[in-house]
Amino acid sequence: MAVLKVIEVLANSKVSWEDATKNAVNHAAKSVKNIRSVYINEQSAMVTDNKVTEFRVNVKITFEVN
Repeated sequence: MAVLKVIEVLANSKVSWEDATKNAVNHAAKSVKNIRSVYINEQSAMVTDNKVTEFRVNVKITFEVN
């Protein structure tokens, strides 16, 4: 039986929500091993002068604990 743990991570990108999600996983992978999945909990964007300037995600990352 595998034991799984979930952490919540906030990340951003100037490119897209997809890129922000990748940034969250890449950053978490620096200290967390055995990442199994990512769930996008929330998306938002920053707007400056009527233009989207930054994409933000709040994700839940699931990983296996050894």
